[in-house]
Amino acid sequence: MSAERTWHKSSYSSGGSGSSCVEVSLAQDALVRDTKNASGAVLAFSTSAWRALVNSL
Repeated sequence: MSAERTWHKSSYSSGGSGSSCVEVSLAQDALVRDTKNASGAVLAFSTSAWRALVNSL
């Protein structure tokens, strides 16, 4: 599922070793994963839940 999607890296990524970074893939839902572990766990959000999260930030 996640391999067929386009992922966008956070603009807050420092790129250094040990840095924390996430990627998001927006389609009919929103998937979020750890940049350093692309094959690891993925958090899934419905469109409405993703909007609510982003608006709260």
